[in-house]
Amino acid sequence: MPTPKTIEAIYEDYRNRREGLLLALIDDAKELYAAAGPERENLCLYGHPDGNWSVDLPTEEVPPELPEPVLGINFARDGMERKDWLALCAVHSDAWLMSLAFFYAARFDADGRAELFSLINQHPTVYEVVTGRVARNKMYKRKVPKQQAAAAHAAVASQAAALAAFEEPNSFVRPGYQAADQPLPTGRLLTEADVSPALTGRQAELFWPDDGKWYLIQFNAIYMDSRKADVQYATGEFEQLDLDEVIRDGHCSLLT
Repeated sequence: MPTPKTIEAIYEDYRNRREGLLLALIDDAKELYAAAGPERENLCLYGHPDGNWSVDLPTEEVPPELPEPVLGINFARDGMERKDWLALCAVHSDAWLMSLAFFYAARFDADGRAELFSLINQHPTVYEVVTGRVARNKMYKRKVPKQQAAAAHAAVASQAAALAAFEEPNSFVRPGYQAADQPLPTGRLLTEADVSPALTGRQAELFWPDDGKWYLIQFNAIYMDSRKADVQYATGEFEQLDLDEVIRDGHCSLLT
């Protein structure tokens, strides 16, 4: 497979490899346990970009083309409880996933690395999921890097100030607003066809998996080149959304 070079491609590689590792450590735990026999040589647990996994010998290339997973997971297998062994494999898998992602991101600047980490950090660690601390489908609210958030907020504030000279104050903010458990029946899921400058000023509801609520938002600016949008919540907060992401996940309902 081609080497991922963009933030989006590296993030997708991380997600797929993570899913492969979760498959190994949860769904296929019996098969993993059987494959990692201590009688075999040093073994590594690999998560692959296609979402599958394997237990295999490390590459013989020195230095390796990519960071390698921890070596010798099979030797610890019979020296501890199975659940503890799986948890240990999960910890080392998290470390490998992060080293691989930032190996690919070595040429990024500080903003690029922060953007990549903010995408990765939406997901619980493999360890959290394998040990049952967090549900497998849990998604944390994404935290936009401070510099990007400040720039986005400044742009929105500037736009709002310019409009204020000609229009009535923005009445979108609703004191005491409460998010809903379900989207309004008059809305429909945002689609690729909706992404255009005409989306500016439209209202929608955005789903946050971390609390299972739908929040009322307004699109303040659409950036066609990056496929992102500045939005304002009815609570008064601002955020920049990845439009492709919310469309893919079905997390945005456009009000009609």
